Amino acid sequence: MLSLHAFAFFAGSIGLVTCGNPYNDFFDEELMLKPLPSNHVYAYFQFTTIWETAKRVETLQHSHLFPRGLGEIIGRHNIDELHVTLTEGLWNYEKWGYPFHDAGPGAEVTAWFNKNVTNVDEGWKGLTNALAGLLCASLNFVDASNSMSPEFTFRPTGVTDEPVNSSHLRYSSLPREIVCTENLTPFKKLLPCDSKRGLATLLNSAHIHNTNYHSIGIHFRSICRDVTCTRTSLELRQTVSLIYDTVADPNQDWSIRKFFGMGLRGACPLATLSNVYVDISNNNTNYVYELTPPPSAKIVSLRGGQQNKIAVYDIRAHSSRGMFNVAAVHSTAKMNAINYPSILYANRYIIGYGQERGSLVTKLYNNHWQPLDVILLQNIPWYLLVYLHSITITRNGRQVSPLAQRYLPGKERKSPYYLELILRLPPHSVTKVSVDMDYLFLKWQEYPPDANHGFYMEPAVVTALLPIARNYTALPLDGSTITSSFNASRDNYLVQLRTESLLISLPTPDFSMPYNVICLACTAVALAFGPLHNISTKRLVLKPIEKDWKGKLFSFFVGKIFKTKKKQD
Repeated sequence: MLSLHAFAFFAGSIGLVTCGNPYNDFFDEELMLKPLPSNHVYAYFQFTTIWETAKRVETLQHSHLFPRGLGEIIGRHNIDELHVTLTEGLWNYEKWGYPFHDAGPGAEVTAWFNKNVTNVDEGWKGLTNALAGLLCASLNFVDASNSMSPEFTFRPTGVTDEPVNSSHLRYSSLPREIVCTENLTPFKKLLPCDSKRGLATLLNSAHIHNTNYHSIGIHFRSICRDVTCTRTSLELRQTVSLIYDTVADPNQDWSIRKFFGMGLRGACPLATLSNVYVDISNNNTNYVYELTPPPSAKIVSLRGGQQNKIAVYDIRAHSSRGMFNVAAVHSTAKMNAINYPSILYANRYIIGYGQERGSLVTKLYNNHWQPLDVILLQNIPWYLLVYLHSITITRNGRQVSPLAQRYLPGKERKSPYYLELILRLPPHSVTKVSVDMDYLFLKWQEYPPDANHGFYMEPAVVTALLPIARNYTALPLDGSTITSSFNASRDNYLVQLRTESLLISLPTPDFSMPYNVICLACTAVALAFGPLHNISTKRLVLKPIEKDWKGKLFSFFVGKIFKTKKKQD
């Protein structure tokens, strides 16, 4: 049985500043804790800033809660929608289900430019360079050689009154980008309370970067202000996704203090909503558990045939009591929970041998009893020569055809290979997509310092609409909070999942030969330079030698006498 205990330590009262809000902007902070069947706990932070104003360049430069640094970048480059993620680790869709916001390993940037932007490529370059400085990330390496404009995979998640035009969309990823403290610190500085108050105080790099999976994201879009959607507002959503492993604990107990090294000191004074949610849907209903203190509310809803039970804690109500903690304690030995596999997941790998040619294989798994239509996007680097006629889609040993196909050949050092397929997956099936490719021999200056380590290939993106909400935890697209999202009821549920990022070993020259040649040449030059320098700079001068034959003769006889006397003694 799983019992949740929330307790407060009295460490003095914490006062909150309350005042009017003449700026028409609001800030919410939320934390979702969801135990997973695989002895893991999913922690999801969401910091939402909603600004009820029209998006204009001059308006974004004068803000209250909205971060001015990000607002100037968005306004200068005329961005309608922006998504930036920095991720370390790989999400396990088969065991963990689907996250709130999916992100592939490394860095990903997706931007929708305004229709008035004439030169999208130039704006894309300026945007990525500005974001690189804002987040202290290597986003300046995003250029035309690894960027694309998918036609089917991505759609605006915000409000738009114009037809979708993929020419104003840019998407790119850097799978080798490493996420560390230098990215987390500027991320927290974008929050109204920084990391001094509220839920952001839990974002300690020592406890975040030791998780099995961690991802930070920035999502900007326009949302409807009312039901009629006559006016729009700007929404900035900053997210942090973490996966904690509880296998090391024999009792499988966990708490906020154990995960983050400290409890909650209180809510952010500028936040209108500061809640902590605990998903207790997987708790055994045959036993009785206690919540101490009792949660502010309990949400029970049916979503897509799945029942969700959520315990809600209002941090503002506990701010005057001091430190606040939520703990999960097992009163009895925890039994292995039933793990229902996800409806849809995928993986990808490379086959072949040698460093000349190989094949890229992607497998799509449909565990549902109904067919699913999915969109498969492949961003293949330009140094992997892909052949269109070699694309093969097989299922149960039979070759099938896609519903739609988009292919754009890559250009060396200019653009990647773009492949997008719309596939129909039958019930309980495994669909295999393979394509042949050749490995290009690069110029010696294009290899990284650790050339023998290999090159990273971007993950594939799979998009689908699920008919049921099994293992589904994503938010709706209406800008609502976590609380209202669990009451949503829809006909289908949009998911996007990423495959693994692949490590490819390209033909690599022997970089030790230049070193050997340099050493040999330097040695030969040194040996030849020394004598030539001495001959050309020094003069030969005869040194006179005085013949002192008298002193030498005297020394000889004295030595003979000394030796003879020593023998006689």
